[in-house]
Amino acid sequence: MEKSKKKFPVLEIFGPTVQGEGMVIGQKTMFVRTAGCDYSCSWCDSAFTWDGSAKDEIKRMTAEEIYEELITTGKDLFNHVTISGGNPALLKSLSELVDLLHNKGIKVALETQGSIWQDWFMEIDDLTLSPKPPSSGMKPNMGILDDIVHKLNDGSNDFSIKVVIFDLLDLSFAEDLHQRYPGVPFYLQVGNDQVNEEKDEQLIPDLISRYEWLIDQVMENNKLNQVRVLPQLHTYVWGNKRGV
Repeated sequence: MEKSKKKFPVLEIFGPTVQGEGMVIGQKTMFVRTAGCDYSCSWCDSAFTWDGSAKDEIKRMTAEEIYEELITTGKDLFNHVTISGGNPALLKSLSELVDLLHNKGIKVALETQGSIWQDWFMEIDDLTLSPKPPSSGMKPNMGILDDIVHKLNDGSNDFSIKVVIFDLLDLSFAEDLHQRYPGVPFYLQVGNDQVNEEKDEQLIPDLISRYEWLIDQVMENNKLNQVRVLPQLHTYVWGNKRGV
């Protein structure tokens, strides 16, 4: 009897678009957004993935079904897929999708907060660990994060750390993290505190002002000489819209 294929909780498949965050910012990519998260960050811009508000939108899909929808949606206009959430690291069998995409010549990016290890992390082409700072209301388990970074370093994976910054406490958290993992590519990204704002003319000037503030802080901080300071790129173009 053929083994039943694993089904994954999928909320959105969209693109191609540009990646707006992290180590592959600007990359042309498709997105697969999975449901479920082990965190509940106060400022989460994808809270619909875990707060139950979009539970009726969740589709249970096999890796093959996800691939078919990617092709239906993106046609031949992509060779890079970003798996996001929520926290995709909750899905133990996600290697089925990663392996299928690789077999089709498609590279895979993934972002996770570094709270759970999965062996298939070693297969990800562009892996971002994004530990959550104090403003999130969450407290990272540093022992788990240490273990994940150690395993990824041993595997010589292409991975990075990204911290979202809202205030000086977050910046101090980032300093400590950067010194804890000095050899890991490190990104700071300005936080969006208006995730429900629908008027771009109010949202975007505020984000630009916050980005300028973060740049100014980093330029005067000798503990952050090896970091890259990023905007949340897609918000400058599409604001808080989903599916772009």
